[in-house]
Amino acid sequence: MPGKRRRIPLRKRLLVRLLSVSALIAVCSVAATAWLAVTTTTSALKEEQGQDLAADNSILARLSGYAATHSDWTDVRRTVRQLAAETGRRIALTTADRTLVADSAPRGTPLPPRPAATVDPLHTDTYSETGAQLSGIDPRVVGPYRLPAKERAQLDRLAARRKQCYERFGLQPDVVHTTSGRPVITLPGGPDPAAYGASVCEDGRLDTATPTERTALTGLTGLTRPCLKQAGLDLGGPLFLTFDPSGKDPFGGGYLAAKYAAAGRVKTARAAEQCLLAARRTQLEPYVAPVADLFLGIGDQNPSRFDMSPANKAKVIGAAGAVLAVTVAVTALVATRLVRPLRALTEAAQQPPELHVRVPVTTRDETGILAEAFNDLTERRERLEAQRKAMVSDIAHELRSPLTNIRGWLEVVRDGVVEPDPPLLDSLHEEALVLQRIIDDLQDLSAADAGTLRLHREPLRAGDLLEQVAAAHRVAADAAGVALRTEADATAWLDADPVRMRQALGNLVSNALRHTPADGTVTLAARRDGADVVLTVTDTGAGIAPEDLPHVFDRFWRAEKSRSRRTGGSGLGLPIVRHLLAAHAGTAEAAGEPGAGAVFTLRLPGREPPREDR
Repeated sequence: MPGKRRRIPLRKRLLVRLLSVSALIAVCSVAATAWLAVTTTTSALKEEQGQDLAADNSILARLSGYAATHSDWTDVRRTVRQLAAETGRRIALTTADRTLVADSAPRGTPLPPRPAATVDPLHTDTYSETGAQLSGIDPRVVGPYRLPAKERAQLDRLAARRKQCYERFGLQPDVVHTTSGRPVITLPGGPDPAAYGASVCEDGRLDTATPTERTALTGLTGLTRPCLKQAGLDLGGPLFLTFDPSGKDPFGGGYLAAKYAAAGRVKTARAAEQCLLAARRTQLEPYVAPVADLFLGIGDQNPSRFDMSPANKAKVIGAAGAVLAVTVAVTALVATRLVRPLRALTEAAQQPPELHVRVPVTTRDETGILAEAFNDLTERRERLEAQRKAMVSDIAHELRSPLTNIRGWLEVVRDGVVEPDPPLLDSLHEEALVLQRIIDDLQDLSAADAGTLRLHREPLRAGDLLEQVAAAHRVAADAAGVALRTEADATAWLDADPVRMRQALGNLVSNALRHTPADGTVTLAARRDGADVVLTVTDTGAGIAPEDLPHVFDRFWRAEKSRSRRTGGSGLGLPIVRHLLAAHAGTAEAAGEPGAGAVFTLRLPGREPPREDR
């Protein structure tokens, strides 16, 4: 029953859920804090004893840099001893078969059970420079791409010239040298030189490969072609390699493969990248030291761990309990304030619908917004209920009058009081037509409200439409002594349902004829207004009062309440007009002043005239 309050299970109550969630969050927070304290302390102890990962990565990066710039390990012992002195670690390098290359520990000291890393500058992912994580090649490996002093000096002069040119346009460039010795112009903040008018500074000479680089690129092309051919990517033409001076290409070192003419697929591009990467490793292999295993150790010491004493454990448990208690108390207070307006909303919603109960809005948060929305919904429901009752009353009133007349006359005829002569039958037929018209209007409105009003659109000349409506009402206009005129623009065409449009305009003309006295005029006009067509029905009748204009298209509404359904219509014609225009994606508006007549304007989307009428 609507008024019966349902009991919510304890586990599903909002207050219980909020308390459970807050308790879980508090427990997780305390546990995370304790874990973080333990791990942080342990990490601090490890760092003090030289066991942190950053030091290991630094060692590996230094040794990888040595291997990238030397073709063997001959002079690495001095570097190993220096690193060991700086980090306090034991550092040993061996070949793949465990032949000792260099060791910071005394001779005969056994190696750790397993290597910490492999030093291979051609297959690395630990170096933090841009490009190494993508290609696996240490950017410090230069090989045949190292520029001689003469080419460096020439490029430095070109870089200085471009820098001076940029400075004349208000830019502040920097000159950075890559590992191969090539200068690169960088602009802090990344501005576009073209936006400053500095495009003239970029003549392309600084970005052109030098003879040394072209020789190396030619060798790389020869190493890449067999792989491409084996992968089925040899398109019969030469393989072009272009130079990227930024050093940020995915292959490292500033070199990348140009695209094939028809190699736009992702799979093809990846295969080409793999071939180029393998060729680069083959080309650079003679210039780097052989692969070596890196062993790291700390002698006979064991890493310290942080263990909590019973006193510390008691402190952590006490702090966790206090945090949990405060969390639960605060959550209970907040949840109570949150649940109270929700309960008020629930109680209001469970009241009988005819009471239209509102709830007080006490907050400005989401709950207050919900209460305002509930009150708005209640107000709309009350208004719709009032409209429904008024509409039912109006429909009953409209149907009662013709039915009462028909019943009365039939009873008189049945009792023999009146003979069923032709005038009486005509009167009964007229009452039946009124009743049928009201029912048809209600059916049209019902179809429009349900969205089932069907339209059969076709090209329609607005002038022909007005002439047809005027012809249908010419007899009624002559009987009322009203002149009926039409004015139409020949270029005004519609894409509309002619039957429905005649119905809409017919309702307006009938309404205008009822409200226009003898010797008056009703004018139907059509004109183009941009992409739209505007249809107007203008009369010289009594006009419409300003306070009545907002209600003209309401159902069963009449400006003069004393008018009967015979003189004032059923009150459904204008609402039907509005719905028919909405179905055509158009609008209907009314304007007028008392004593100055009324103007009803219909605006619909227009269309171009058919080709034969242009």
